[in-house]
Amino acid sequence: MSGLKKMLILLLLAALGAGGWYAWSKRDGTDKTRQTTVKVTRGDIEETTTALGTLQPLNYVDVGTQISGQLMKIHVALGDTVKAGELLAEIDPTLFITKVESDRAQLQMFEAQLAERKAQHALAKAQYDRQKSMLAANATSQDAHQSAEATLKGSAAQIAQITAQLRQTEFSLKANETNLAFTRILAPMTGTVVTLPARQGQTLIAAQQAPLLLRIADLATMTVWTQVSEADITRLKLGMDAWFTTLGLPDKRHYGKLRQILPSPDVVNSVVLYNALFDVENPNLDLGIQMSAQVSFVHAVAKDALLLPVTALTIKAKPDEATVRLLQNGQVSTRKVTLGVKNRLQAQILSGLEEGDEVLIGGLEKKSASGGSIFGMSHPGGGKPR
Repeated sequence: MSGLKKMLILLLLAALGAGGWYAWSKRDGTDKTRQTTVKVTRGDIEETTTALGTLQPLNYVDVGTQISGQLMKIHVALGDTVKAGELLAEIDPTLFITKVESDRAQLQMFEAQLAERKAQHALAKAQYDRQKSMLAANATSQDAHQSAEATLKGSAAQIAQITAQLRQTEFSLKANETNLAFTRILAPMTGTVVTLPARQGQTLIAAQQAPLLLRIADLATMTVWTQVSEADITRLKLGMDAWFTTLGLPDKRHYGKLRQILPSPDVVNSVVLYNALFDVENPNLDLGIQMSAQVSFVHAVAKDALLLPVTALTIKAKPDEATVRLLQNGQVSTRKVTLGVKNRLQAQILSGLEEGDEVLIGGLEKKSASGGSIFGMSHPGGGKPR
């Protein structure tokens, strides 16, 4: 072998050795720099069932009319606060005033007729008593006695007839007075006018159903109508804590307790949803009707607890047990831990770890030939590994 060939072979071997050393050093550096870890921290955790809800007033009433007629005057506007008994609107009372006055006049007529019939009855009674005494003394005929008796009974029947007509007129008068009172529509409760579909001058027809004039709602207490899937509804219990946030105030929680689960579900696109209701105080009126609510029903709470992301856990057969890979002084060891409250992101560590312990997430990432991770895992939240 010539000297030139030997030199070329030595150079080739040197290049291969250098390339292998470089590849090994890069692999080793990658392993060390691409370890994804997280520290055990301390904080609060909740286990919840989440759902979407809509706000509605707890107490409201639809104000209608029981009589037909033209809406003559509306005394309130949309958004006004009204008190119970306050005048809201007036219907033209002309027809009902006429009926009331007619009944009152007829009532006076029957009262006068009754007085006349009672006077005639008293006279008929006196004549009958006289005929009866005379008949006992054989001073009158049987026909005269019977005629006086028939006159007395006739006057009594006339009194009964007039009395019945008088009572019928009294009932008619009472009904028409009530209808006249209905021309003044009063607030049945204290609250806020939240809808006002009626218009002044509108003709209202109450023959079949009461026309809706407006709705009054008490906005001091709101009800959250939450739609919960059939998979989660069995986990909810009456009286459990619940809270929600709104789009306008995402950082402010409003708290209540589950009051009711309606038995009949809504089916939306083949999804069965049950309505779960809870109430919340609204003293500042910052919660409005039909606001969307992001609701959480609280199953369990832990305060000032040791916390670890669930991605760092390997759950065992028992749901309260898991293993983690603890990183200490550059060495990885497996550690058993006991879990407490869990949610989709974090878990409470009851035993097995201390605050500040560093735990691996997803293991050691190694580059494949294509440049991807052969473990196929990334740092939670999309951040860079530490």
